[in-house]
Amino acid sequence: MSGNASARALAGAVRNGERSAVEVVGEALATISARNDAINAFTAVTEKRALADAAAVDMARQQGRDPGPLAGVPFAVKNLYDIAGLATIAGSRIDRDRAPTARDAALVRRLTGAGAVLVGALNMDEYAFGFSTENTHYGATRNPHDPARIAGGSAAAVAASLVPLALGSDTNGSIRVPAALCGVFGLRPTHGRLSRSGMRLFAASLDASGPFARNVEDLAIAYDALQGSDREDPAFAARTPEPTLAELPRGPDGIRLAVAGGYFESQGAPEVFAAVERFASALGVSQRVELPSPGVARAAAMIVTSVEGAELHLPALRTRAAEFDPKTRARFLAGALGPGAWYAHAQRFRRWYCRELAALFRTVDVILRRSLPIRRFRSARLSLKSADRSCRPRAISACTRSRFPSPDFRSSQRQSLGAGRFRSAYRSSQRLGART
Repeated sequence: MSGNASARALAGAVRNGERSAVEVVGEALATISARNDAINAFTAVTEKRALADAAAVDMARQQGRDPGPLAGVPFAVKNLYDIAGLATIAGSRIDRDRAPTARDAALVRRLTGAGAVLVGALNMDEYAFGFSTENTHYGATRNPHDPARIAGGSAAAVAASLVPLALGSDTNGSIRVPAALCGVFGLRPTHGRLSRSGMRLFAASLDASGPFARNVEDLAIAYDALQGSDREDPAFAARTPEPTLAELPRGPDGIRLAVAGGYFESQGAPEVFAAVERFASALGVSQRVELPSPGVARAAAMIVTSVEGAELHLPALRTRAAEFDPKTRARFLAGALGPGAWYAHAQRFRRWYCRELAALFRTVDVILRRSLPIRRFRSARLSLKSADRSCRPRAISACTRSRFPSPDFRSSQRQSLGAGRFRSAYRSSQRLGART
């Protein structure tokens, strides 16, 4: 592929005949072959399919048919999306045994329908339970800016210019965190805005799908192509597509902007806070707002995530526990062993929280805040036993987890009790997993 060429530039060159889709895709495949070993972003490369699909794009243009707004643009997807002819492994060893899928996931079909060309599947944390892509089965994905540091497979593939577009998923930050770590753009749409049909779920009531790109314009083009109704996803919102690309030239005029204060102005590196302030100053933003009850809500988010994930994988936990990544197994066991009352309390709070956020967003349109409390860091430091608390996995999600504290909002002591209990359950599950 031609260096850091944008998706829009590549599609334009193919659409007007300056380049062929086969040429563009062939260059992308050569780049992946030359550079992926150093990054480990791809777990599968669909070369034969990609070249055939690229030839079909060229044929459409030659016959006078519209090849699509993303004509010939290479893209790749997190390996929890169905790809026809491949087993959907979702970062696991266990799911290697699954039969190859018969058709692509809905969002893969949307992008290919817009003329984009799928070139492969990308590395991820097992069953999406993590941010660092330090996968026991398939190896760690390395950050293209510094191979000693962590990165997600989808974000790394885009940052390394292996592809201009990628699809990921986000439950508690798995689009936003890797995008921040790799210096690319990631969009986590509202839950239910994009179809999840043909995507392996992690925590069904939280999972969302979304794109990565190296610039906002490409992100908008991809998002516009991904929109559309889908009755196969029961969580899909019945909304008509709302194109975004045409809105970009308008800029922020007329949009009510505010900066997240309180919780989001603490617990972080000074340079991160300074970056937020520079951004807010450039936009002329001075208003501060505070999200409701953020300091204790992450414990409840952990409960919802772990319980729903454990429920999906309970049969394998019972019969094939030794084949899980040890970290994933411990987290799922914590969810499986947690009392149902905790989950009920978390969901009760969720309803209250949605009402509070709806009220807040009647006063503002956009709330600015950092994606991470720290800068990207070295893989070797990502340990629950790290002396540097800012590098613990739970710190990564400090700014991206949904905030679901205990429903008794008046008692901070009672709110924090759930967090302590969950940590105890987590430690117990680690010991249990070690003996399994």
